[in-house]
Amino acid sequence: MQIEIGDGAFLVDAALLGELLDVSPSNVVSLMRDLAITSTCEKGIDIHQNEFRLTFFHGNRRARLRIDKSGHILQRSIIDFGERPLPKTLHKR
Repeated sequence: MQIEIGDGAFLVDAALLGELLDVSPSNVVSLMRDLAITSTCEKGIDIHQNEFRLTFFHGNRRARLRIDKSGHILQRSIIDFGERPLPKTLHKR
């Protein structure tokens, strides 16, 4: 799967976000509108200058995608804190 990049925006498939955040893909857009799913984007520097790190937060989960400038996923990771809420230090709004 690839992330679409255009006009300074990233388009991530709802099926991928749903899988990463453990939600139904059909609910992803409404959860984002309600700010129940939030995200950050970081541009790489030095040896990672042609990469981006997209991080998504929902409930007790943080999902991260590292992609290249073409949108190919280089790495994906998930942290699930189980019954505990996501620590505020990991959740940027």
